[in-house]
Amino acid sequence: MESLDRRTLAFALDENFNLHIVSGVLRRDPTVDMLRVQDAGLEGADDPTVLEWAANEGRVLLTHDVNTLTRFAYERVAQGLPMPGVFEVSLRVPISVAIEDILLLAACSLEHEWEGQVNYIPLT
Repeated sequence: MESLDRRTLAFALDENFNLHIVSGVLRRDPTVDMLRVQDAGLEGADDPTVLEWAANEGRVLLTHDVNTLTRFAYERVAQGLPMPGVFEVSLRVPISVAIEDILLLAACSLEHEWEGQVNYIPLT
């Protein structure tokens, strides 16, 4: 049987992403690759800069910012620029549901599966 060589999904976390969700994900699976934008030296960076960095790093961006970030993500796609994917995590979703959905994405996603897409958590 042929072995699947697949890289785990890498996440970028928008600056104000809920740290309770992050710690819950990492408590359940410490191998999930999550990097906050401020830990990458991008504290206070505007949305286009964050999206450019995430694209260069090949990281799917997790955000709570549905008002502006998703618009810039769609603009990148329309311009033919790389955009590894964005997941907008509703502030209304229970933290436990967000944790489960992010763990599901990390475990079951294929490399480049979310390229050019804006999706939402909770997953439906």
